[in-house]
Amino acid sequence: MATDYYGVLGLAQGATDKEIKSAYRRKARDLHPDVNPDPAAKEEFQKVSRAYEALTDPDKRRIVDLGGDPFETGGGGGGNPFGGAGFGGLGDIMDAFFGGGTATRGPRSRTRAGGDALIRVDLDLAETVFGTTTEITVDTAVLCTLCTGAGTAPGTHPAQCTTCNGRGEVQSVQRSFLGQVVASRPCPTCGGTGQVIPQPCSQCAGDGRVRARRTIPVKIPAGVEDGMRIRLSGHGEVGPGGGPAGDLYVEVHERPHDVFTRDGEDLHCRVTLPMTAAALGTTLTLRTLDGDEPLDIKAGTQSGSVLTLRAHGAPRLRATGRGNLMVHVDVQTPTRLDAEQEELLRKLAAVRGEDHPEASRAQHNGLFGRVRDAFNGR
Repeated sequence: MATDYYGVLGLAQGATDKEIKSAYRRKARDLHPDVNPDPAAKEEFQKVSRAYEALTDPDKRRIVDLGGDPFETGGGGGGNPFGGAGFGGLGDIMDAFFGGGTATRGPRSRTRAGGDALIRVDLDLAETVFGTTTEITVDTAVLCTLCTGAGTAPGTHPAQCTTCNGRGEVQSVQRSFLGQVVASRPCPTCGGTGQVIPQPCSQCAGDGRVRARRTIPVKIPAGVEDGMRIRLSGHGEVGPGGGPAGDLYVEVHERPHDVFTRDGEDLHCRVTLPMTAAALGTTLTLRTLDGDEPLDIKAGTQSGSVLTLRAHGAPRLRATGRGNLMVHVDVQTPTRLDAEQEELLRKLAAVRGEDHPEASRAQHNGLFGRVRDAFNGR
């Protein structure tokens, strides 16, 4: 009568590979002879291992599902599903626990992608507002022209690493309470590539790239702001072995302007008016980034007023149109008057009834103003 291999693992027919591996893992942890010296556990472990082999091999499992026993029909022999070497320790059950823990990952490629690079460029306000094309000098790794990235001297080729035999990794065996543990690490001779270069290129010493200084034109879009980065695809570092280059990021640094300050797409500046011009009104000629523009000052303009010149700011990067130029007005009070000027101002003050001014009540409507008004019966 055929053995119920599904039942040995506590599974129903049709169990998935993941369920089979998980069931075997649970039972093997408790029954493995290196962990459990009980003779009965050894016998149970043989049954569990036999069931695991029968259900993880597609051909054997097909026989089991048809009601047969693959080990009685030539499908295998013995109770050790790992080659009849006896209980070899943890290495025997590594595949079930970790999905092939002793399998090698294979050599890695000598050709790898290059890294990104960052460079800062200083620009004037007019250049960031209207855009420009500037040239930058970068010092990065570029493709070796002698070997074109191969890293080998002309007419030679890489050779297989004799330390790892081309696998790219070496293994070390350690013993634990569960048996032998096989650990893999990159080969120290070839760095994990599985190849060595007996005759390196004289120009790049086998790296496939060299350092070089080059000049690159950079187009600065109109409206770019301080701190923004422009990406130049493929202008970064060439990778080892002549791998694809990374990207070059150009970070914009906007120099301070002696007249204008910037707030996003808007520009700001300040103008100082004489007291008489602010009182009577006037027209100024204001120098902007677009050229000279007339600025109308209405009569009675107060200090702190903000006048707007529309569409005289920076272009909008992701939209149409431009920001505004905000003109902040400071009214200047004269500090020195000659006798004639003082007399004229006194006459003006008398005519306007301002020769003995009182503080505006609007300035005293706080707590003390309310207390005063309460005493005065207001």
